[in-house]
Amino acid sequence: MKLRLASPTTFDSIVDGPGLRMVIWTQGCIHNCTGCHNPQTHSLNSGYKIDVNEIIDIIRNLKLQKGITLSGGEPFLQSEVLELIAKEAKRNKLDVWAYTGFTFEELLEPENKDHNDRIKLLNQIDVLVDGKFELSKRDISLKFRGSYNQRIIDVQRSLKENDIILKYEYMNKVLSIAK
Repeated sequence: MKLRLASPTTFDSIVDGPGLRMVIWTQGCIHNCTGCHNPQTHSLNSGYKIDVNEIIDIIRNLKLQKGITLSGGEPFLQSEVLELIAKEAKRNKLDVWAYTGFTFEELLEPENKDHNDRIKLLNQIDVLVDGKFELSKRDISLKFRGSYNQRIIDVQRSLKENDIILKYEYMNKVLSIAK
């Protein structure tokens, strides 16, 4: 099974979730948000394909990382293959974050053609940053998100309680130490 990537995996990110993280940059996005940080990831046919087992082997050999982050592009356009990667991360005691332009509610809609694959992927994700980036709501002082409409969701609690449970410890602004 192949995954379409936008660029090589990042192994030492500290801005795509807490701790040192491996980031998987998926290729392909249908949201086309104005002001997107990664517009080069929008084309569904660009980037390159990599065998899922290559990513899984990398995850098995991670030493210092706290978790992995699925970003892009739009990870939920490749839910089936990313579920395998997220499962491997969980087996290796890594937390899984994902960024999506979809809202949590949209991902749960049963009429989506990829509904089952999206739910399987959600079942492997710890934290979801959801919602399209909105340039008019951009705030560079926010932790782990680009615009204040985006939410940082505790996925497993939200699925269990059938309600959106936010991770408030990450929803706060970054404190400025400059005077």
